[in-house]
Order: sequence, then C-alpha cells, then structure tokens
Amino acid sequence: MQGSEEKEINVVDPTNEGKGGFRATMFIFALLTFESMGFVANMVSLVQYFLLVLHFDLQTAANTLTNFLGSAFLLSLLGGFLSDTYINRLTTCLIFGVLEVLALVIVTVQAYSHDLLPKADCPKDCVRGRIAFVFYTSLYLLAIGSGGVRGALPALGADQFNQKDPKEAKALATFFNCLLLSVVIGAAVGVTLIVWVAVNKAWYWGFFISALATAVGFIVFALGKPFYRLHVPGQSPLLRIIQVIVVAIKNRGLALPDTPSELYELSNKYYMDSIDSKIAHTNQLRCLDKASILPKDVEPQPWKVCSVTQVEEVKIITRMLPIFISTIIMNTCLAQLQTFSVEQGNTQIMDKSLGHLQFPAPSIPVIPLVFMAFLIPLYEFVFVPFARKITHHPSGITQLQRVGVGLVLSAVSMAVAGLVEVKRRHRATKHPNEPMSLFWLSFQYGIFGIADMFTLVGLLEFFYKEAPVGMRSLSTSFTWLSLSFGYYLSSIFVNVINKVTRKVSPSKKGWVEGLIPEDLNYNNLNLFYWFLAILSLLNFFHYLYWASWYKYKTEETIVKLDNGGGGEREREEGVPILREEERSGGDIKCHHSEGKEDAPIFHEEEERSEIDVKGRQSEEKEVKN
Repeated sequence: MQGSEEKEINVVDPTNEGKGGFRATMFIFALLTFESMGFVANMVSLVQYFLLVLHFDLQTAANTLTNFLGSAFLLSLLGGFLSDTYINRLTTCLIFGVLEVLALVIVTVQAYSHDLLPKADCPKDCVRGRIAFVFYTSLYLLAIGSGGVRGALPALGADQFNQKDPKEAKALATFFNCLLLSVVIGAAVGVTLIVWVAVNKAWYWGFFISALATAVGFIVFALGKPFYRLHVPGQSPLLRIIQVIVVAIKNRGLALPDTPSELYELSNKYYMDSIDSKIAHTNQLRCLDKASILPKDVEPQPWKVCSVTQVEEVKIITRMLPIFISTIIMNTCLAQLQTFSVEQGNTQIMDKSLGHLQFPAPSIPVIPLVFMAFLIPLYEFVFVPFARKITHHPSGITQLQRVGVGLVLSAVSMAVAGLVEVKRRHRATKHPNEPMSLFWLSFQYGIFGIADMFTLVGLLEFFYKEAPVGMRSLSTSFTWLSLSFGYYLSSIFVNVINKVTRKVSPSKKGWVEGLIPEDLNYNNLNLFYWFLAILSLLNFFHYLYWASWYKYKTEETIVKLDNGGGGEREREEGVPILREEERSGGDIKCHHSEGKEDAPIFHEEEERSEIDVKGRQSEEKEVKN
C-alpha cells in the first residue's frame, strides 16, 4: 500500500506489561520442586507402607496405590475446570494446596499414633473402623489437593508466555522442559532422602518432611503473585461445547453453504479487543459446521448459532481425544514400576547394599531421575537447536512426534522388565544363595524415564498450545487424566488377569497374586510385563494413525492499523485485507473485502519456525514500501 495507505501494523498484545516470563515461572518451578519431593516419594513408597504397616496383601496394596493415584490425576479435571471458569489459576492452586498440606499432616499423625494403626500381629483385614476412616480420609483429601493443583499449575506457568509474541512463543517449549526438570530434581531428593528416612527411621518422619517441603513450596509460590500474568476466567468451556452440539443437532436438516465464508463468525473487532483468538475454519468434522449456519430472519444468539471459532474449538477437543486415549496404556505401564517393580526389589534375593549403605527398593527410581536431570538440559540445548536447523520447527520436533518416541520406549521398558524378572526369579529359585544386585531393576526404570521425558512434556505442550484460550487448564488436565485412566486400567488388568490365569494355569495361581513379595518367586510377573509390552506396541500403531490424521490449529492473528498520529484508523470499505496464506512460497496475497468493516488480519500458523518469522517481517516492509 502507498501514500495514505502506508501504515504501521501492530499485533494486539492483551497481556500485562512487565509481568510474566521466566522471572515469574521461577516461583512455579520452586513449588514443583518442593511439592514433588513429597508426592513422588509417596508414589514409590506407599505400596511398602501398605504392605508392612497396614498389612495389605500384594494385590490390595498395588490396587490401593493405583486407585489413589488414579483419583489424584482424575481430580485434576476439577482444578482445570474451576480455573477456566470461576477462579483464576493462582487462587485455584493455593486453595487446593492448603488441602494437600492438610492431608499430609493427617497422614503424618496417623503414622505417628499407635492407636490409629493396626496391631503388629494382625493377620488380615486390619484397616477398619476408626483406622479406615482416618486412612481413607487423608488419602483422598491428598488426591483432591494434589489433583487440583496439577489441573491449574501447568497452564498458569504457560500463561506467562504470550503466544502472540514470536520470542515468547518460542520459549514455551523451554518452559515445559524446565517444568519437567523441576519435577525431576524434587523427585530425586524425595526418592532418596525422604524414602530413606521413612524406611530406615520412621514412616511418620518421612510424611512429616513431605508435608513441610510441600508447605514451603506453596509459601514461595504465593510470594510470586506480583509477577504473574493472571488469566481472567470466562465462560464455562463445557457450556461452549454443549452449545455447539445442541445447535448442530437443531440444524441437522440444513444444508451446508458452498463456502466456509458464509458461516457465521464474530467481527474481527471483537477478537481485537479480546484475549480470545480467531481460529481458521477446517474441513474435518463438517457435521459440526451446521452449528454456524445462521437461518434467515434469526438474530445471532448463543443457543441459536455458534461462531466458526466456537465450532473449531469443539473440533480441536474432538481431534485431541484419540491422542489422549492412545497414551493411557503407557501410563498403565508406569503403574507397574511403582507397584510390582518395588515389590521385586523387596524380595530377599535382591542385594540392596550400596557400599556401606542399605539402599531401599523404592529409591531405585533415583537412577533414571539423575539420568534425566542431565538428559533434559542436553535435549534442550543440544538436540533442539540441531533438530531446529533440519526441521525449521521451533521445538525441534513436533509435540506428536515427541509423544510417539515415548510410546515406543515404554513398550521397550516393559519387554526389558520381563527379561529382568526372568533372571531374578531364576536366581531366587535355583541359586538362592547368590544375591542379585537391586540395580538390575534400573534398566526398566531408566528406559521408561526417558520415555516419560518425551511423552509428558510433549503432551503438556500439545494440549496447551492446541487448546482454545478459555480451555487451556482443562485441556492440559488431559495429560493427568491419561495418567488417571492408566492407573485405573492397571487395577482392572491385575484383577482380570489374576482371575483368568487362576483358572487356566497348572498351579491354579494368578500371574501376579500373593500375600508377600516372596510369592513373586512362584508367579508369572514376567508374562504380565510382556503382555503390557505387546499391548503397548499395538497401541503405538493405533497412535500413528490418529497422529497422522490430526490437523494442527491455525489461528488468525488480528492486527490493527495506526493513522500515523498514534490513533487507530478504521479500514475503509474496499481496502485490501492482507492474508498470509499457509506457507508454500511465503508470498503475501491480497484479497479485497466484501464491504465488511473488519480490521485487516493475517492468517498465521501457530507454530512457526524462526526463519518464517524473519521472512514475514521483511515481507511486511515490502508491503509498506
């Protein structure tokens, strides 16, 4: 454009100036580090607490832990929903944080009080009456607190980076890697220091340190309030989804227009003044487009018509579902490392010594955690820059590619676990006087740790970046929901496989049943591991299909023109609208408006390489000249 048309183009930035960035996320990283000390320590050691203190049998101990963890991650949906709809993410984290600390205090009191624990000579069914009430109250209060925090915290951290700023958007992947690194550092301290204290000194001291570390984490987190960018809760994401479904059903008899431009959409000025982003139309799931058909002589109202952007939000959530489902089996494999692998380490054949120290079996995960503590920075500062030069992708590889790598490694981990169990059982039954090092178990933990590094971060970044602005807490909760379903599925697998194999095996015993860890010497835990390995491999091919079908979100970033005197100029009718088409050659094409009083827009892929950003800046200069 020339003459009076030559104006500066500014991208709207709805965020608070001077807030956010890595300065704000340092407080979040501190919380994750302190909170993970206690949470992860309990994840790996509670099964031993259930066996030795509460006198549960093997199956009950494993299922109690997986049900608890499943509930904790399931309740992340509650935290995500509340922080998207009613209260901001900071307040959500603090409220659920108080519940988490309170639960750890109750657990500590019960572990300390002899009146609230079963008698040492109790044979079975020892947890009942007052003991059961205190135990299950504290356990599921802990699930509510930790789950609610996880539902809001990742999205709060990601909110500190403005997705409309190329530099900050590029830093988002680094944030999620740092988030995992914070969890790994805290977990490493938890599974060594806290677990050692709990196993070798007293269980109540371990729980007390967990409660204290978690409380310190939330105090530090609260001190960061002046630095956070806070997302204002909006309309219920569930209500927006229901509206689209209801209106699409109402309009099912209407014919779709020939072009998507005839579908109803809000004006560009609305998106310019809002933190919401305008989402480009896609041709997948066209049946939902009927919700955007505005019948003649009908005024636009929420339950009569939905905007194209609102319909695309529902399409995004729908396309995410198969990806989410494909990760459940991997988390079922994770549950075995926190239950049966710990019980393997507690068998008498396993040599737990490390020099002059006795190494508790629940502390074995410290090996992959230390490995990951070095591997995550190597991935961020070496692999990503190298891969970026080849793929021109800001994260080196896409989020779905990263998840795929993790799924393959989880299958390998279960295959290796089966082989290690064959060796352990052979040594225990044929050569009981020849101890086997506990660190043989580190192979399955190490491989799965790398798998988790790829998948967990990939899912968090994927669900956050692809989700609409008003659904980001709920969407990132899908990562934890996958963990939840994985733990529940583990309980189902254990129960069903024991019942089936009890009927068909010559010994009339289930693959993974028993009262004490030594019963594993006469079971078929290796077959259970290999069953999960085969299932994981089949699941990977299922994932490949849906990952190739998935279409990444494309946002239309609204820009406005200034009149040279600092004021905003409304575009006159007939002035060209500039659109940056999906990158094939990088050319900007002009399309004339159809008389609508909307500001110019750019069609911009959400994920853009650094080269693309520089190309766009040079092209804008050519247009202005």
